[in-house]
Amino acid sequence: MLRRVRKYIETNIGEWVKNRPLLVGVSGGADSIALADVLQRAGYNCILAHCNFHLRGEESNRDEAFVKSYATKQGLPLRTVSFDTKAYAAIEKISIELAARQLRYQWFDQVAKEENCAAIAVAHHQNDQAETVLMNLRRGAGLKGLGGMRPVSENPIVDSDIVIIRPLLCTTKAYIRHYLKDIRHLEWVEDSTNTDTSIRRNAIRAEIAGYSEAEIEHIAHTAETMQGYADLIANKHTRAAGICQLYEELKPYGFSEIEKIYDAMQQNEGGKTWESATHRATWQRHKLTIETK
Repeated sequence: MLRRVRKYIETNIGEWVKNRPLLVGVSGGADSIALADVLQRAGYNCILAHCNFHLRGEESNRDEAFVKSYATKQGLPLRTVSFDTKAYAAIEKISIELAARQLRYQWFDQVAKEENCAAIAVAHHQNDQAETVLMNLRRGAGLKGLGGMRPVSENPIVDSDIVIIRPLLCTTKAYIRHYLKDIRHLEWVEDSTNTDTSIRRNAIRAEIAGYSEAEIEHIAHTAETMQGYADLIANKHTRAAGICQLYEELKPYGFSEIEKIYDAMQQNEGGKTWESATHRATWQRHKLTIETK
């Protein structure tokens, strides 16, 4: 997990996030505990942030107490806040789910600025990505919707220069739980409302629970590909766009290791060779040469 997340941050987010603290959203669930743990182990300066929305009675208070205990044990600073989410939703005439989202990201941005953080880290993973893509697909979506969540994005609620990062988009829910239970021996708390399938996202989550890890990874990879084509069309010079452009250029030759070829080109690793069934590609002296085998 540590190697996987480090590599993902390096290639999809950037090492600039090490320059200042990271604000890490922690609910107490498995995903956010894994995020806090792996970022701390990777050497990032983490400040934990926990929201108590007071929507699940004593369970909400249990979650807050759990996060406080975790922060103390790990020696990590923690910021907490309590919201009257139902009252806010009534005033704004919006759903409870949207109210919690608005309150969370508004407060995250406020705290991140107060703590001089480089970014806000949240614990979305590949299962969440699959949920997002399927939700967007079912209501109709273009390239942007099919691209799902990005590793780096703007705050969805407030206009801010502090971005949202998602270091766990490289892994699945099953692997996160394996990491916590079998490798790190860490506990977490469960949100009882996650089983309420009257909530649309939960219904899709229950459906995805029957998918294999490979199927979830394939959906997540498809989302990354759609992000790349969206960037390519918009003339954005991102890694995802570069990989898609290279794929289009090499498609007639049948190469499968497009990402490895792209990364070698970017790092100027001379002498690298790749083979397809019919051709050989060599990166040498800043040039990619294609030869028939």
